[in-house]
This record gives sequence, C-alpha cells and structure tokens, in this order.
Amino acid sequence: MRFAIGDTDFLLDGEPHRVLSGAIHYFRVHPDLWADRIRKAKLMGLNTIETYVAWNAHAPSPDVFDLSGGLDLGRFLDLVAAEGMHAIVRPGPYICAEWANGGLPYWLFADGTVGVRRDEPGFLAAVSSYLQALAPVLVPRQIDNGGPIVLVQVENEYGAYGSDPVYLQKLEQMHRAIGLTVPFTSVDQPMGTMLEDGSLPSLHKTGSFGSRSAARLERLRQAQPTGPLMCSEFWDGWFDSWGEHHHTTSAADSAADLDVLLAAGGSVNIYMFHGGTNFGFTNGANDKGVYRPIATSYDYDAPLDEAGRPTSKFHAFRAVIERYAPVPPLPASMEPGGSGRLASDAADGVGLEARVAPATDVAVRLDRVASLRSLLPTLTTWSAHDEPPTFDALGAASGFVLYRAEVDLPTGGVLTIGEEVRDRAIVSVDGVVVGVLEREHHDRAIALPPVTGTLELLVEDQGRVDYGIRIGEPKGLIGGVTVDGVPLSRWTAAPLALDPIAPSALDALSAVEPTDGEALAGPTFAAGSFDLDAVDDRYLALDGFRKGVAWVNGFCLGRYWSRGPQQTLAVPGPVLRSGRNDLVVLELHASASRTAHLLLEPSLGHTEG
Repeated sequence: MRFAIGDTDFLLDGEPHRVLSGAIHYFRVHPDLWADRIRKAKLMGLNTIETYVAWNAHAPSPDVFDLSGGLDLGRFLDLVAAEGMHAIVRPGPYICAEWANGGLPYWLFADGTVGVRRDEPGFLAAVSSYLQALAPVLVPRQIDNGGPIVLVQVENEYGAYGSDPVYLQKLEQMHRAIGLTVPFTSVDQPMGTMLEDGSLPSLHKTGSFGSRSAARLERLRQAQPTGPLMCSEFWDGWFDSWGEHHHTTSAADSAADLDVLLAAGGSVNIYMFHGGTNFGFTNGANDKGVYRPIATSYDYDAPLDEAGRPTSKFHAFRAVIERYAPVPPLPASMEPGGSGRLASDAADGVGLEARVAPATDVAVRLDRVASLRSLLPTLTTWSAHDEPPTFDALGAASGFVLYRAEVDLPTGGVLTIGEEVRDRAIVSVDGVVVGVLEREHHDRAIALPPVTGTLELLVEDQGRVDYGIRIGEPKGLIGGVTVDGVPLSRWTAAPLALDPIAPSALDALSAVEPTDGEALAGPTFAAGSFDLDAVDDRYLALDGFRKGVAWVNGFCLGRYWSRGPQQTLAVPGPVLRSGRNDLVVLELHASASRTAHLLLEPSLGHTEG
C-alpha cells in the first residue's frame, strides 16, 4: 500500500483518505494494557494511533538503547496493525509531551558543550545515532512495507522555540537516511509566524489547537495553500501541575470544535485519546519565571480516562465522528453507565478484559517502618567531591541525591545555595530536619542551628523542564553552598536507587518487625502487604500522608503530594496479582496515618489529573 499527500487530501492507494487519529503514548501505559487502549480507540471511530517516541526513556545512558518491556515500540506498533489501524510516529528528537527534559537525554548536556535543538555538531551526531537505533523498529513497519506507519513528524512545535531551517533540513535528511519513505510532517500553533518558522516546504504543515477550529484552519491554509488540512494535536483537555487547579474542558464544546474541523474536510489527531500516567520520575516541568512540576497523572481529561474507561468525551466525540465515517458497534460495557471493560476474548491479545473486577476497596496497613538513613546502605554508594556535584555528573537522571558534609558551627549560621536549588532540598543536621528549600519559591537560604556534626541535604529532582529555554539544565545544588558566606567543601554524595527500587532495600524492609502506632516521621519508608482475590486497575489513596513516592510489588507508581490537585495514584491492574501484594511508601515529611487504601474508584475529590 502507499500513503501520499495529494492536492486536497491524504491519499491511500490513490484514494482520498481522512486520518482520524488518537494519541496514546506507549511509555505512559502499562504494556499489558496497550491492546485494550488501542481497541477502544477503534471503537470510538478512530483509524489511526499516534505516539511520540521518548528518546530518554530508551537511552538511559549513551551506550544503552532499550526496546524491551514497556519500551517495546515495535510491539506497540504491531498491536496497532493487528487492529487494522494506521500509526503516526513522532520521534522528535524533542517531544515536549510534559515529559522529563522534553524527551532529550540528560547525559547529552552533561558537559555543557552540546547544543539544544539547533544546528550544532554534538547534538546532531547524537540525534543521528538515536535515529539509527530506531530504524530497525520504524523502517520495516512503514505502510510501504506492509506496516501501519503512514506519517512521521520531524521535530515538534519548533516554531515556538526557534527558526533555523538549516537545522530542520539536517533533521529531515537524517530521517530519510535511515530509510523512512512515508510523508513527513511538522506541527505548530497557527499563530504568528510559528507555522513558517517551524517547518520547511518539504514538510507537510499541520496545526496544534483545541478551539476556534475554523480560524485555525484558515491560518493553516494561508501558510500552506495546498494539501490536506490537519490538526495533529487537537487538545481535548490539558495537563495538571502540582499546586494548581485541575484542568477540564467541556465535552460538548470540544465535540463542537471537532465537528467544525471535520466538516471543513480536515484530518485530526486527538491529543490525548488516552493520557495515562507519568510513572516513576518521568514527569516534566515548566519554568516561565516560576518552576511548576507536572503531576503524576496524565489523565488529560481525555476520552479514555487514566484507568481506561470511556468518559463523556468518548461518547461525544464518537457521535461527531460517525457523521463523517463509519464507526464499529459499541459493546454494552462501553456504553454510558457500563463498566468500561471489553468482553473477554482469549484470542484477541487484550490483557485486561479477562480480569474480573474485585468487589471491595482494600485497606493496607503499613506496619513495617524503617528510616531512609537506616536503608541507605541498600540504596546507594557514596562518592567524595570538593563541591556538591550535579545529578548529571553523578549519572543520576532523576529522583533523589543525598548530599552530606561535616560541619563545625557552634553558633549556627545561614546556609545559602549560590545560584539555585533544583528542585527541592530537605535540610537536616545530625538527622533532624531543620527546613526545606524550594525552587518554586526561589528559596536559596536557610538558618542553621548550632551544630558540630553532619549536615545533609536530600535534593529531589521534581521534573526536568520540558519546554522553553531551560531544557537540558542540570539538577542539584547549583552554584555551590556557603555558610555565612564561607564556601563549604569536602562533600559526599549519593544518588538513591528508587526507580526501580533496589531489591536489597525491599528485602531489608520485608525483614523489619511489624510495629504498632500511627504517625510517621520522615524521611522514612513504610511497607505493608494486602491480599486480592482478583485484579483490575485501582487507585491508591494515601490520606494523611504529605509528600513522597509509592511502589506496588516493586513497580514505581510515581510521586504523591497532598497539595493536589491529584488525590490518588493510578495502579495498573497488571502490576497487581491474585494473592499477596506489597506496598511501599517513602514519606518525606510526616504522616498522621499508617493506613493506605486501594480503591476501585478515585476517592472523593480525586481530580483525575
């Protein structure tokens, strides 16, 4: 088969074809649930699945390119093909996506010499290696070769970042050089000169917007007089940041804008069809003067919620789509008020449908407690430094680094970070917490009590900036540390092995004797076990806990924070098991409770994002 760009339409084997696509990021969805989410996209009337490719997820270090498990992009694309659907792939190299560093590997910028998203030899050489590693996955799965891929996007909303046609030309050539033959696209907001700045004549321009469809398409047509109109990011919701309100959009208004787009003959990629979750420490952040880390949930107020159930948008969008294209029959379970689960079919490869929903919520008593300090030998090794090293220099992509120095301050003093805390530091003396420094509040100084002993700063990378000029910046205590203006030297530093959590730490926790009591004083680990007769997607409620990280059966669910808007953490059904399950929580501050709850539904006030 052939897919091409005609004068007015996309052409599939020479016939006009409308792309009806939905975004599912394979790296935000448990791989055992990919087939379920793809099947549901088809049921809404879509014929295509779009995904970014997260370079940094595949390449945790320069000499590794991981395509296994939840990073098996080939398997994801094969599941798309198995549903008779097409695929749009957006390998970047920059993807934004509210994902750590916009998908760019932290190690790429560790020495400070490599450029970011520009015509710079070090950056382009790394991109070339990245695309060559992707070639065995993408090239044989193009529609020309009998696969599902019909479009590939080069870069991502580059017009909002810069205007460098030489850089874009070199990227395009690299994509062609690995054997990609399908049409190439670009995407930008139809505002100002972004469409022109972010593309080339050889790239088919598409738009990104979520409202005012008629005006946006008109601007797109001005920038590109011929070819099919396409909104390749139709924003049907938005992402959430910690401490801000939960973002929602009206299903009726979004459906009306979709109707205008389709009535104009446009093609669409709904961003997102199913958002999923920023498991582990993969969330990004924004910094436009104030640092704002993205929440763990990436529910996005999408047609399919974080647990894979249809929302009101699913039904509103399906009603619009069926005016312009045939849609499959909808199973009763996917109708409004249904369970949202598909009927069991052992031959269809869909992992979740055969599971039976459990009947009750489950309380989990966290009765095994061990301080972070006591478990450090199982989580890390120390290294010595004259000044506090960055996360990047330590080879730490994300998570936490513990910095330690011996001090002699008989009258105390004012500790000051030279430039910036990135992103949050819990300051302790001799194991007693004295305060917190937060980048979000531009904190750089804190008063220390008299101490002759150990000064510790537990620094958390709360998410690498994914958009704008601060992409690629290092993490840690930037600019050194002084007390009353005198530099502190002779540090030791220890990155913590938390995603995945070190097996030796889990073993140590399992050996702790259970204790009574309620309150927890952090930073501390608390663990407990619970039994399930059957498994399904769940939500973890940590009422009374303040801030930290949670794991189920060793799988890192991500961060929780009582400031909201997110109130519960999504627990994918495939990480649970019939029989005994284990929950571990790292509480950084304090909790008035030692009981967590595994819920069938989000708790009251849960914002789904």
